[in-house]
Amino acid sequence: MNFPSQLAQVVSIAGTDPSGGAGIQADIKAISATGSYAASIITVLVAQNTQAVISLQDIPLDFIQQQIDAVFTDLSINAVKLGMLYHEGIIRLIRHNLKKYQPPFIVLDPVMITQTGHPLLKPQAIQVLATDLFPLATLITPNIPEAESLLNLKIIDATTMQKAAVLLATRYKVSVLLKGGHSPYDASDIFYDFSQKQIHYFKRARINTKNTHGTGCTLSAAIASYLAQGLNVVEAIFHAKNYLTQCLLAAKDLHLGQGQGPVNHFYFLKKEKPCLID
Repeated sequence: MNFPSQLAQVVSIAGTDPSGGAGIQADIKAISATGSYAASIITVLVAQNTQAVISLQDIPLDFIQQQIDAVFTDLSINAVKLGMLYHEGIIRLIRHNLKKYQPPFIVLDPVMITQTGHPLLKPQAIQVLATDLFPLATLITPNIPEAESLLNLKIIDATTMQKAAVLLATRYKVSVLLKGGHSPYDASDIFYDFSQKQIHYFKRARINTKNTHGTGCTLSAAIASYLAQGLNVVEAIFHAKNYLTQCLLAAKDLHLGQGQGPVNHFYFLKKEKPCLID
């Protein structure tokens, strides 16, 4: 069997989830499952599970900087996935380093609040995130509540969803994938390509499952992985959404945790009996 001598290399810069379903743990799984090499830089320690966020623990900025330097001076990073950044100090540190190291692709998931309602970004940091980091990104991936918060606009249907995607892209000069998972109608997403001024629709039927913990993290990490491998943005979104759909379908009836369970990132792996090697 021939093995590749090189892999696309992606770093996730995000907070943690010790239960394994979201955050940096989900990113590592998604990046690995979609065929890239996953590195990670932790921005904040989060005690959470499928039911709730219990507490947050700040990490000193100088230690975050040490993690960044350790990764970027050693690996050849092809893409960055940005998740939970929590406060202005982290955001400004990340901005400085993105300008310093110039990664080819940046996928930013503007993590603001959990599915259970716990804030993951300090209110005063929301505008800093938008003005300092959105223009540096290849793609941002807000969900409907995040887009509503950023624009002070109520999204009630496909028309206002499209309007929100275009407004975000125009205001911050960045391509936008507005995720429709929170829509009461369907789970379709709208991608507005800022450079081409084109709208693309990614339609998917809603999957009836409570196991949706970490779906936003998983999708954005998979997009970063596919961009790192050389796909264009539309192709990367298409393949990442297909991957997430399979993860959701494979987890539809899983019982993991007492709340909103995780998706099945490695749905394609067969369960085999372990073998002993002498």
